[in-house]
Amino acid sequence: MEDYIIRASAADNQIRAFAATTRELTEYARSIHNTSPVVTAALGRLLTAGAMMGSMMKGEKDILTLQIKCDGPIEGLTVTANSQGTVKGYAYNPVVMLPPSPKGKLDVGGALQNGVLSVIKDLGLKEPYTGQTSLVSGEIAEDLTYYFAASEQVPSGVALGVLMNKDNTVKRAGGFIIQLMPFAEEEVLSKLEAKLNEITSITSLLDQDMTPEMILNHVLGDFGMEVIDKIPTKFECNCTKDRFEKGIISIGHKDIAEMVEDNEPIEVNCHFCNKNYHFSVDELKELMMKSRK
Repeated sequence: MEDYIIRASAADNQIRAFAATTRELTEYARSIHNTSPVVTAALGRLLTAGAMMGSMMKGEKDILTLQIKCDGPIEGLTVTANSQGTVKGYAYNPVVMLPPSPKGKLDVGGALQNGVLSVIKDLGLKEPYTGQTSLVSGEIAEDLTYYFAASEQVPSGVALGVLMNKDNTVKRAGGFIIQLMPFAEEEVLSKLEAKLNEITSITSLLDQDMTPEMILNHVLGDFGMEVIDKIPTKFECNCTKDRFEKGIISIGHKDIAEMVEDNEPIEVNCHFCNKNYHFSVDELKELMMKSRK
């Protein structure tokens, strides 16, 4: 099943919902970053959330960044997404190994522990919008549920899951975000809360080969759900050597001159896709000249 996101509404537009299947992009992230199982689960959850939240944005050039900084062994995660369903991300420490949680699952909360979740929306204005909340569990879905309620005042239900194969590749990944609109009736709220409480885990639904449509129908079928849109989603990095050239120029003439004096080529790495870019001494000399202009 190819990765995609669906947008839906229910209860006469009192509910808006997003659901995604993200196995391919999560497995791609695992392969390029060589993440351990618990980091794969954490990064896969945040990538899934980022893809869905990115698709909520209206502008073609709008960029969403989800950043977690924490005192757990993973240290942090960064994910960015756009409104077209493209997402990329990385973990600060990709090789964390932990025993299973008391429930016998990958201990994402133990890998993150205490920290801060930042949601940054670059909408092309002078300053990006930034919302911040403390992590409430480190399990990511609960942290985003709290963020939506505390920072955006939007009652939401968030579920994110990554299921691993025994060989540590990704078997299933996906999730949903269900939100109540400001004019939602109290009866709709209580009925939706009851339905969300019935779901034991998103991974059990994913493990039944349920598509995003089937998952949302499982939750919102009694509310008259209607699928509005289907958007492909994928992991894609937009880094280029030209971007890194501009970055090197920006550090200034003096520092580039020191690199040239060392008479050694340099290698720079993109955190998001782990691609390396090489700059020869001659290329550094050219950038040194450009930095003077």
